[in-house]
Amino acid sequence: MHIVLQLIPKKYLIGGTLILLGLSGLLIMSTIVAITGEFEKNSQQSEVTEIEGGGIGVGTANVSPEVMKYQPLLEKYAQKHGLDASYVPIMMALMMQESGGRGNDPMQSSESFCGSVGCISSPELSVDKGVLHFKSVLEKAHYDLKLCLQSYNFGGGFINYVMKNGGKYTPELAISFSQSQYQKVKHTGNYHCVRPEMVPYSACYGDALYVNAVLKYYTGTITADGKPAAPASGGSGSKSGVKVIDAGKTLIGKTRYVFGGGRSQSDINAGRFDCSSFVRWAFEQVGMNVGPMSGVTTDTLKTQGQAINPKDMKPGDVVFFDTYKIDGHVGIYVGNNQFLGCQGKTGVAIASMAKGTYFGERFNGRVKRF
Repeated sequence: MHIVLQLIPKKYLIGGTLILLGLSGLLIMSTIVAITGEFEKNSQQSEVTEIEGGGIGVGTANVSPEVMKYQPLLEKYAQKHGLDASYVPIMMALMMQESGGRGNDPMQSSESFCGSVGCISSPELSVDKGVLHFKSVLEKAHYDLKLCLQSYNFGGGFINYVMKNGGKYTPELAISFSQSQYQKVKHTGNYHCVRPEMVPYSACYGDALYVNAVLKYYTGTITADGKPAAPASGGSGSKSGVKVIDAGKTLIGKTRYVFGGGRSQSDINAGRFDCSSFVRWAFEQVGMNVGPMSGVTTDTLKTQGQAINPKDMKPGDVVFFDTYKIDGHVGIYVGNNQFLGCQGKTGVAIASMAKGTYFGERFNGRVKRF
């Protein structure tokens, strides 16, 4: 072989080597492109599915950051167990009442899972079993959502009680059930009224006012089929959306961007806002509460309202952008590929989100209607 190589002119050896290296490079590049293309294809399919999936539904959960962090898990297990995503805000409100998002069993689902308190020590297992139990109770309650919520507290016996007494939840039935059950167990000394106002009624079994306790953390209405619905006053994509834009425009040229600003009245009076505090302020001007002044962030705003496909967005919808992080910037869509927001160099201003612009390239497809 060595002799053969010696007989071949050196220039041909060099040329052949370069050709082989070139072919190898082309093969490697084509493989990388194929893999990358498939990855991008899968990523795009995943993104479309997320946009069209409806997010967390049409109601709004007004809960603590500790509860909000469980939103992705609640969505995950709602999908796993075949529960409509519109119930996720209600389950967030339920978790807020049960635990405030604290502890290893935030949905307090140990009893429904294994029959005793304390058997769950994993927050994800708590959410998994809590969502499954919620769905089971909802179905047994024939999608009477208030009956479902009260039964989550009382246990399944309350559903049977209601079915024998009119077939629909009422506060009076909740009190009478609590009274009857308390008479059976008060001799144990283990039951005490969690609410002083129930003492005169001897309704000390569970929490007879549990439905209202949960719903105080939820903004929305409940339809005849038991599903949560958008607030009756109309959302940001309706006439209210135009009003939000008009309110926000009053701050154009009067503010400056301050990261973390807008979370006190003195900041607001001085015109110091960041993107999320400005959005909260604008909606507050038209009577819509989308979160506490002191705790609003892009992450809390994205848990609010109804998810909208970008092709269906209307003026007043809230749009999100991936800047320094996922959903790092937020603004209010005004139409014609423009949004109203509080940006770093301009303060409150209208900016373009058309393709090729800074925000156009960072728009991530998340649109919410409050």
